[in-house]
Amino acid sequence: MRYPTKQPHARARSWLLASSLGLAAVLSGCASGPGANPRDPLEPYNRAMFSFNDAVDSAVLEPVATGYRDVTPTVVRTAVTNFFANLGDLWSAVNNALQLKGEGTYNSVVRFTTNTVFGLGGLIDIASEMDIERHKQDFGLTMARYGMPAGAYIVWPLLGPSTIRDSAGMVVDWQGNVVSSINDVPVRNSLTGLRIVNTRANLLGTTSLVQSAALDKYSFTRDAYLQLRENATRSGDEEDETQWMNESAAEPAAQGNGK
Repeated sequence: MRYPTKQPHARARSWLLASSLGLAAVLSGCASGPGANPRDPLEPYNRAMFSFNDAVDSAVLEPVATGYRDVTPTVVRTAVTNFFANLGDLWSAVNNALQLKGEGTYNSVVRFTTNTVFGLGGLIDIASEMDIERHKQDFGLTMARYGMPAGAYIVWPLLGPSTIRDSAGMVVDWQGNVVSSINDVPVRNSLTGLRIVNTRANLLGTTSLVQSAALDKYSFTRDAYLQLRENATRSGDEEDETQWMNESAAEPAAQGNGK
């Protein structure tokens, strides 16, 4: 498998996001006002974009993810989750190294090597069974490590919640993503689609919990995302999004049921 230094689709995607970041920075300054949430100065735009994303999710992604979950055995879905998490360990190793974190770098390399060699290409998480801790990192956290503030909260079309810093980090994360570097377009797109659907299937329980608790879905998603990233910045490691979101949604749901 060859990994080119730069691909046309990656350049176009990076240019588009970089241009959008500049626009978001301008809008952030214009949207600030006495009643604005300091963490969410773009709230009117963000709520509109959240509604758009939620409509797309309800019409397309959630039904597909539900069907995928219903027809795919749990052991297969677990293997798919492990496979993409294993690829993530490779990128985490790079970011741990950039942050000069020796233990995180070592563990990430050992995890990737162990699961790739002995776990059928990452389908089985042997490393976790050996108590080799995962130190999940991305370039947004690398920038945070060196003092870059998160900036305004922003919701991107289809990509969902982010911040100005994390949006810039996504450009680098895309370049470092092994799947996005695959030359074979059908294979690359198939793997990307599988990752998205599998991730959404893992979050189906969260959707039900949020809806049953009658929460403001926008505020919940925003606050959960910002808290998740703040925790990751403080602790030095990114938490598992699926587990954390499920736990966060379960708390208000339990409180609502107890009333």
